[in-house]
Amino acid sequence: MTYAEAIQYLLDLSLFGSKFGLENPRRLAALADSPHDRLHFIHVAGTNGKGSVCAMLESIYREAGLRTGLFTSPHLVSF
Repeated sequence: MTYAEAIQYLLDLSLFGSKFGLENPRRLAALADSPHDRLHFIHVAGTNGKGSVCAMLESIYREAGLRTGLFTSPHLVSF
């Protein structure tokens, strides 16, 4: 086996039988009649900057005339 073949072999291995990607969640959502298509909200997630991003988006949408709601942790207001 050459080095290139060994690398290709490693790249072709599946990790613990898991298949990453969006195909499986999309198929599951389709089986449930795609309930996410009827929801109208933005979910902001991540490590840093969520409060700032949410406050900015809420302000932009409100100024554009959209009805908005913002739910954040109480620790953003007082600690």
